[in-house]
Amino acid sequence: MPNDTYIINAKNITKYFGSVVALDSVDFELEDGEILGLVGDNGAGKSTLIKILSGAQLPNEGSIEVFGQPANIKNPRDAFELGIETIYQDLALFDNLNFTENIFAGREFSRRGVGRIFGFIDGKRMQKDASNRIKNISINLPLLTQKVKQLSGGQRQAISIIRALFWGQKIIIMDEPTAALGVREAAKVLELIDETRKHVNGIIVITHNIEHIIKIADRVFVLRNGKRVGDITFKDYGNGLDDLHNDIVKLITGAEMIDYKA
Repeated sequence: MPNDTYIINAKNITKYFGSVVALDSVDFELEDGEILGLVGDNGAGKSTLIKILSGAQLPNEGSIEVFGQPANIKNPRDAFELGIETIYQDLALFDNLNFTENIFAGREFSRRGVGRIFGFIDGKRMQKDASNRIKNISINLPLLTQKVKQLSGGQRQAISIIRALFWGQKIIIMDEPTAALGVREAAKVLELIDETRKHVNGIIVITHNIEHIIKIADRVFVLRNGKRVGDITFKDYGNGLDDLHNDIVKLITGAEMIDYKA
């Protein structure tokens, strides 16, 4: 695969915590247009890799390119300006605020004129702007005035994704988006992720649920003990779903090291 198809191309990413090697010379790629599943046992290095890509941690070694350009991601603001949005498992939503207020949290519109001087927030303008800008997004949304604490887990995920799309982010990283959800809510979130791919350049999904990642992803990237141990592109996989599931488990547990990537 030529490098110009990568929207993230990380090389030799290494991270130490004291004497512990959390990531050991990991090469990581995200291809334009794909949903990538990032899997591995607890302690495999998934969270560390994502924190480096999102600017929450700095690598000890390695380089990162985003959209073909060298990227110096020192903090979350750098990642945001590069078009990378990370949706953590806790979603970072404000329960007592509504949909619109959560979308604009930290970026509120001030009222014009004297209202701007005193920092008054223009709620009506924010609601109108939110309504206009989400018209083309085919995602089931709650009422714009409904408080987050009244929403289901799937609706909360929708708000987090919409917030990323609203601010023009092109790469979305999702940390365990279906964790702690029931079967029906999880299915809705998977549909939501699949719909989201139409509006962004790429999505990374961290999960322990192999069945879910097989349903929505184009490729799976496996870490074990801080090392890259496997990479399976689903369209190039010739066997059935049961064998695919088993091969992913083998990579995660260390029973086998394989690479089906073309």
